[in-house]
Amino acid sequence: MPLKLLKHKLKSLKNPSHNRQRLNPRIKLYQKAANQGNADAQFNLGLTYKEGQEVQQDNKMAAKWYQKAAEQGHITSQFNLGLLYQEGKGVEQDFASAAKWYQKAAEQGHVTSQFNLALLYQDGKGVEQDFASAAKWYQKAAEQGHVTSQFNLGLLYQDGKGVRQDRTNAKEWYGRACDGGLQLGCDSYRELNEQGY
Repeated sequence: MPLKLLKHKLKSLKNPSHNRQRLNPRIKLYQKAANQGNADAQFNLGLTYKEGQEVQQDNKMAAKWYQKAAEQGHITSQFNLGLLYQEGKGVEQDFASAAKWYQKAAEQGHVTSQFNLALLYQDGKGVEQDFASAAKWYQKAAEQGHVTSQFNLGLLYQDGKGVRQDRTNAKEWYGRACDGGLQLGCDSYRELNEQGY
């Protein structure tokens, strides 16, 4: 290929309108529906940019589209936006904003948001440290079978943080975590069992 032709081809590839023309038809449909306010399309577009699926990976664009869907109550977008804020990807790292979006999704039953929100309360990141709130959100996630939440709830019961100290209850949660395949849960269950709980 002659150099002049190669330069022209490279220039056309850098042209954003050229890239738009080459978009997968499915992504064009997402774009059209997203611009019309469809939350599912906004989420899908956010995911497309987050994962770099057939478009240049771009966390800033992912955050933009997740935000639009999250504001309409789209649970997974709220969670994903919280994650971007927590990790500082595509947005400034902001634990308070992460907590805000996790809270919205957690209130709608999103189990990983409940767990992540509990961790933020436990560590006092973006929110005041509050073991009672951590216990509340771990409990909600634990009841949905989230194994690490079951274990962490057991720890809170064992140490009496945010809940009344109750080693029997701690042992029960450790047992559930163990049943879910978490070795730490099995070890902690066995320790309490040996202590007579």
